[in-house]
Amino acid sequence: MKQVKNIFDDGILQCARYAYMPNRLRYCGGDKNFDLFEYVTNQQTDEGLKEILHDFATLDPYLKLIAQSSNIKDQFDKKVIEAYWIGNDLLDKVKVSKLYRHLVDEHDMKKKLKPEIWQQVEVVLPAGAKPHHSFHVFNIPKRSGNYPVEHTISTMDECRISWGKIIKGPKAQKITVKYQPLVYQNNQFALGEEIEKEVLYQNEDKSFVSDLEVGDTIAMHWSWVCEKLNPQQVNNLNKWTNYHISLKNLEYA
Repeated sequence: MKQVKNIFDDGILQCARYAYMPNRLRYCGGDKNFDLFEYVTNQQTDEGLKEILHDFATLDPYLKLIAQSSNIKDQFDKKVIEAYWIGNDLLDKVKVSKLYRHLVDEHDMKKKLKPEIWQQVEVVLPAGAKPHHSFHVFNIPKRSGNYPVEHTISTMDECRISWGKIIKGPKAQKITVKYQPLVYQNNQFALGEEIEKEVLYQNEDKSFVSDLEVGDTIAMHWSWVCEKLNPQQVNNLNKWTNYHISLKNLEYA
């Protein structure tokens, strides 16, 4: 791994933060979790990191779609990365027709999904679906990647990017947060009442965030702390998560 420059706030490093844990669990991308971890903890990047992220079969086409829709040349531009994982105004620039072609041509979803499942996706798309990570988690019920199995409520909750406020400080590689879990009640999906949850923040004495404090709000992916969130990021993540939950519920209307 050739280390070139320190660009901690670069979009590609932010992307690596969220890609790390599903890669470690062997769900997405090649077996590169050690490299992803080293890139982020060393706060450095090079072309090798781009190659690793290009191998994420679900992630890569979404980033290209968002970038192309806003005439951004670099799919790892920070605004593109934030649009996909957290959410921002770039999502509004992606036309439904483009997202439809993306799912059919890039992901081959019309062939991969059962006809009745694809029909449900077609209900959601014209209602205004956007290429946010939560859309794919909630509305493509088969977990893609290395293990294409059906999602459960639990795996959907782990796979989405969730956010929580730290209530107990770092201890034994974990912190305790309060967050709203994904629930299914009365034929509707929703974010439930706040509960406490322990999540990993450290691996072999290294972490993605070194200055965690009680009261901080963090982003989680598969129960791993990806980064601290500012109030605007929390608002955006809350907005787009609930937006795609509401679209998911159209299937049950």
